Amino acid sequence: MGVLKINGKETVFEENKIPATIEDLLKSLGVESATVIAELDGQIVERAKFPTTELRDGQAIELVRFVPGG
Repeated sequence: MGVLKINGKETVFEENKIPATIEDLLKSLGVESATVIAELDGQIVERAKFPTTELRDGQAIELVRFVPGG
């Protein structure tokens, strides 16, 4: 079993089922990468690096979405 802490909530994945990259995680959540800022273990990740930034068990990810309107 693997765990990622996403926006403060622990999300449990089956063995070897943690999304490989931030981009994979966003796809699994149905989130368009162009609308999100991602922080991994306290460090902001550039959007261009979403496809190559690998995820590991126990990491903390904060996702902030842009919402139009006011």
